[in-house]
Amino acid sequence: MRIVALLFIVFILASLASALYYLIKDKGQSDRTVKMLTVRVVLSLTLFLLLMGGYYFGIIPQTGLR
Repeated sequence: MRIVALLFIVFILASLASALYYLIKDKGQSDRTVKMLTVRVVLSLTLFLLLMGGYYFGIIPQTGLR
């Protein structure tokens, strides 16, 4: 579960970086920045739901990820 959480964090940061890149490159002329920020929000919500589900089903113990 720790590896999955770390992968999601890496993907979230990559999506945020690409949104910044598109914001600078396109100068507000396209909607690629909005799409990448939407991807970031979806990834963040998915990570949150996975962590909550992992805790509920006992995959993540009460002491947290170690």
